[in-house]
Amino acid sequence: MWQEIRLSSLGVIADAELSLGPGLTVITGETGAGKTMVVTALGLLRGARADAGLVRHGADRLRVEATVDVGGLAPVLAVLAETPAELEGDELVVARTIGRDGRSRAYLGGSSVPAGVLARVSEQLVAVHGQSDQHRLLRTGAQREALDRFGDVAAMLAEYAPAYARLQEARRTHEELVAASQERLRELDVLLFGLDEIAGVAPEEGEDEALRIEEGRLAHAESLVVAAAQAHTLLSEVDDDADVLDLLGRAGALLDGVREHDPALDVQARRLEEVRFTVSDVAAELASYSDGVEVDPARLAAVTERRAALAGLTRKYGPGLDDVLRWAEDARERTKALRGDDERIAALRDEVVALEGELLARAAEISERRRDAAGRLAAAVGSELEALAMPHARIAVEVRTPETPEPSDLGPDGVDDVELLLAANAGAAPRPLAKGASGGELSRVMLALEVVLADKASVPTFVFDEVDAGIGGKAAIEVGRRLARLAANAQVLVVTHLPQVAAFGDRHYHVLKSDDGTVTTSGVALLDDDERVAELSRMLAGLEGSATAEAHARELVDLAAEDRALR
Repeated sequence: MWQEIRLSSLGVIADAELSLGPGLTVITGETGAGKTMVVTALGLLRGARADAGLVRHGADRLRVEATVDVGGLAPVLAVLAETPAELEGDELVVARTIGRDGRSRAYLGGSSVPAGVLARVSEQLVAVHGQSDQHRLLRTGAQREALDRFGDVAAMLAEYAPAYARLQEARRTHEELVAASQERLRELDVLLFGLDEIAGVAPEEGEDEALRIEEGRLAHAESLVVAAAQAHTLLSEVDDDADVLDLLGRAGALLDGVREHDPALDVQARRLEEVRFTVSDVAAELASYSDGVEVDPARLAAVTERRAALAGLTRKYGPGLDDVLRWAEDARERTKALRGDDERIAALRDEVVALEGELLARAAEISERRRDAAGRLAAAVGSELEALAMPHARIAVEVRTPETPEPSDLGPDGVDDVELLLAANAGAAPRPLAKGASGGELSRVMLALEVVLADKASVPTFVFDEVDAGIGGKAAIEVGRRLARLAANAQVLVVTHLPQVAAFGDRHYHVLKSDDGTVTTSGVALLDDDERVAELSRMLAGLEGSATAEAHARELVDLAAEDRALR
């Protein structure tokens, strides 16, 4: 239940505070005084778009704030558990500010939160009905929602909805796979061609480097043999003078004779020995190398051809042979996936058929529940309309279901089209609300629906913003009586211009406008009994001090009191 609403710099209202409570609270005031600002404030707390034009002239920002008792409201507490909001007992403070620059901030339990989070909480705390909501009732979707609330269809839809969502996903995926089948086949052909080409060459890891070295050796075999042989000759074969090994041996012999006399010379002798051994090894290896070098033109041609084949692969599938091998591995995995899509298509088709069968069965149960509830809803709303000075009105709730529902008929809410029909006068044929109801009649139909659905309300508070437009006389009294009756089970806040409605309020706020010639300011005051009679008199006669209007006002107050006593 909403306990307090505080407004600051909102439109023509500089500062105002409304203390609310259970039952029916009415707000009245002259046209342009700003009485709908309370509804605007609730709209902002429900996440409405930030509008800098709402900021009062001369102010930097507006602020709306409310204290709400959320004790026992499990859905609200569940949302709050996801936020940093803190409660004071069972009380929650919600607030919204809008700056002159249009920037908006939302607060929940003392913490700043996104406006969307504030909306998630507030929409579970209050339902606002204005004249625009009357037009919403003209939509068949809103009419179906009303029937579903009355018939307790929500639980059935809660089981239906996940299966329908899965059906939509399966259908979409199946269609995408089928639509992409040609592209998939083209991609598969490209991958298979590449794999065949690579398999035909059968490259091995590191092969390209080994072949490069071998080709270099084969291409220069003769020059390599000559160079190695000549180097070997210079190192170890005797010519006219001496070879390197002989010269090193002679030098070593000279040092051996004197090395014992000087440690420094002994070191040099050792180094000379090491050099001689190294040169001897090199000479031997050169001799072996010369014998091992193969001059083989046929092998050279084969290596060159092999390297050309590998180069052809790297041009297509990667800068290096390792990249070619990785491409082949990835292509094999992708090929498996593409071939697996055929199996997925078949599996998805089976799933779609199974889900369609399941949903058609669930939809049939939902349709039966709706048809059962339709007659009872029509009768209940008809009774309320009779009390609302429409004694000859007839409401029909039409549930249109395909004779033999097909999978294509399935929608997010089943297979039914629901429409409310109204025959406002005796002998008139029922017509859709959009065609057969005036503004005043539509207001009464909406109110009748809310009264009938009051015990199934998903929110604890209702706000009605001048939904009594186009209504007067006896009908206005009955509207007030029905609002009061609705307030017996819920908190109700009504902005009205009708004294017949205002008389039924448990508390009465008056929005008074003052104008100093430069700035218009409105204030909100809670009226006592005498002030209330004076305000009702003004609303009745359009002027103050009318004895006749005052008597009529007291009569309305007494009538409402008697009605309250009977409840």
